[in-house]
Amino acid sequence: MRKQYLVQIILAGLVAVVGLTGCHHGGAGGGAGGAGGNGESGVPPLGSGDAAGVGSRPIGLTGDSLAHGQFAPVLFEYDSARIRPSEESKLQTVAAYVKSNPGKLVVEGHCDERGTAEYNRALGERRALASRDELVKLGVDTSRISTVSYGSERPADPGHDEGAWSKNRRCEFVVVNQ
Repeated sequence: MRKQYLVQIILAGLVAVVGLTGCHHGGAGGGAGGAGGNGESGVPPLGSGDAAGVGSRPIGLTGDSLAHGQFAPVLFEYDSARIRPSEESKLQTVAAYVKSNPGKLVVEGHCDERGTAEYNRALGERRALASRDELVKLGVDTSRISTVSYGSERPADPGHDEGAWSKNRRCEFVVVNQ
């Protein structure tokens, strides 16, 4: 009985330690978990709306049917899903292409390596959804756009400094030729 009680206390302590340290979102710029200092509040459910999925290539798509890298990525500030005015012209280019060509578009949300995997997937999803919403405002039919979040799983630059991180905080656009 005493051993069982001791094991329960140890397990509870381990869960508490992992829970408290696993949510740390440190690094330059501060910020934590669900709401950073950027005015964003909460984390929307992953895979909401017409999202293709989180952390995986959209279902039913193969590498051969994708046109990847033909558009400049939209870059984001640290711990933010707000589209900067300097990035709007990139979205205008994507919107013009999609409106005048057949096929669909996948918006991929990415993050730098700082933060937990779960937090980064959620932030990547918010970035993808923000980009999708802006494309819809620019006249792209919402049924032609899906989103996916890769979090920090697919860095554009494998470095571990601000120069690399600034390239990894992005949305990329993949044209699906059907």
